[in-house]
Amino acid sequence: MSLPRVRLGRSDLEVSQLAFGLMSLSQTYGPSEDAESLQTIHAAIDAGLDLLDTAEIYGLGHNERLFGRVLEARRSEVVVATKFGLELGDGGMRANGRPENARRSIEGSLERLGIETVDLYYLHRADPDVPIEETVGAMGRLVEEGKVRAIGLSEVNADTLRRADAEFPITALQSEYSVFHRLPEEEILETCGALGTTFVAFSPLGRGLLTGTVRDAADLDERDMRRRSPQLAAENLAANLEVIDAFVALAREREVEPGQLALAWALARGAVPLFGTRRAARVRANAQAAEIPVDEALLERIEEIAPPGAIQGTALLPAMEALKQR
Repeated sequence: MSLPRVRLGRSDLEVSQLAFGLMSLSQTYGPSEDAESLQTIHAAIDAGLDLLDTAEIYGLGHNERLFGRVLEARRSEVVVATKFGLELGDGGMRANGRPENARRSIEGSLERLGIETVDLYYLHRADPDVPIEETVGAMGRLVEEGKVRAIGLSEVNADTLRRADAEFPITALQSEYSVFHRLPEEEILETCGALGTTFVAFSPLGRGLLTGTVRDAADLDERDMRRRSPQLAAENLAANLEVIDAFVALAREREVEPGQLALAWALARGAVPLFGTRRAARVRANAQAAEIPVDEALLERIEEIAPPGAIQGTALLPAMEALKQR
C-alpha cells in the first residue's frame, strides 16, 4: 500500500505519516523473542513504514542492538529515531539532560545501532535541573558534527518547546496523544503548528485500550508494565470499559478494526501516529489505517463517545507521569 508522506519539521527528512515504535520488543509489555521481533521490524519496513523509533533506555540498550541487526541490510530504507535522557536511578526513572550525557549517549547509540548518523535524536524527558537551552545546545552541536541530522523533544510543554526552538530548530515533538488522551490539544498542537515542528503521537492505541483487547490488568503478563496502570485500576475500570466498548462498537459499525480506527483518527488530526506491536500481522493490519476515510461526521461520533477526560486515571505509572511537563 502507499502510505501518506510528511516532511519532518523544517528538515530535509521525509517519512511515512505512520511510524513504528520498537519499545514493546524489549520486554516492556511482557516477554518477547528476538527472532519474532526481527520479523516484525522487517514487516514494518515492508509495509512502507520508514520512521522507526527506539531509545537508549529500552531494554537498557537491547532495543537499539536489535534494531541494528536490521539496519545492517536496510539502513537506506529507514529514518532512524532514538532518544536519550532517561536513566534508572534510586527510586526508579529519572531525567538526565546534561550536555555531557547527550554526548555520551549518542556515542553509545551509534555503536549499538551500527550506523554513523542518527536521523532524529530526541530528548526523552526534560531534566528539571538543566535549562532546556543547555541540553538543546548540546544536541545542536551533535548535528553540526554530523552525528545527528535533526533533533526532537518528548513530553515537554509549549513554553519549553518555544525556548528550545529558539536555541536550535526542533524538528519533532513526541507526546502521548490518542482518542483517550487529549492533553496536547490544549496548547501543544497549536505551538507545533506555529513553529513548524512535526507532532508525533506515541501510544495512539491507548496502550491497547483502544483495540478492545485489554479488559483487565489481571489478563496481562506479570512483567507487563500496564498491570500497574491507573486506567486499569479497580476504581476506574468499569467506567473506562463503557467508553472502550462504545468505541469498539463504532469500529465494528464501520467494518474496521478498533485499532485501525484509532490510528485513522490520529492521522486525521494531523499527527504522525507512532504505534508498537510485537506481531508482524498486527503491523500490516495497522498500516491499513491510512486507507480509512475519516470525515467530520465520524470525528463527531468519536467525540461523543470519548470527549476529553472520558477515560479515568493516568495511563503512565506515577514515576513516569512525574517526568511529564504540564
